[in-house]
Amino acid sequence: MIIGIGWLAFWLGWLAAAMQAKPGRTLWGRFVWVRLVVVAVVLVLIRLRPFHSGGVTGSPWLLGLGLALFVAGLALAVWARVHIAGNWGMPMSQKADPELVTTGPYRSIRHPIYTGIILAMIGTAIALSPYWLVPVVVLGGYFVYSATREERYLVERFPDTYPSYQRSTKMLIPFIF
Repeated sequence: MIIGIGWLAFWLGWLAAAMQAKPGRTLWGRFVWVRLVVVAVVLVLIRLRPFHSGGVTGSPWLLGLGLALFVAGLALAVWARVHIAGNWGMPMSQKADPELVTTGPYRSIRHPIYTGIILAMIGTAIALSPYWLVPVVVLGGYFVYSATREERYLVERFPDTYPSYQRSTKMLIPFIF
């Protein structure tokens, strides 16, 4: 129940914060099917009884670990969203007058919002059911693709600074990837 309420509060806050972003252009039309598939999979998972098993094994340790990862992931995503402020946009969006943000969580991860959401979903899987790994894999693949596309745009937009930023940070997992 805590995780469900946490996700609901996160997404409602996320939608409210989206109203303060700079105007821009997004590729919604081309990739709307990916978002719809993720939403459909999550809704199916919520309705299935095995997804409410109270944890992978019912172990309090796994429940606690899952909840900790969930909270840490959402905290990272929110911190990154607040830090990037008006420069935030939907995946693969192009903002009017963008600024390159390389401080805060962006100091060591180029896409900390994606990392945070994936981490929160992994925590959800550990706490509730391994079947939640299905949307983690789908969304994770989408985020890697989206980050790659966004980086091509950022290299074009910031040719003097973005390549060195790429060399000094990792895309999604600090020190690894």
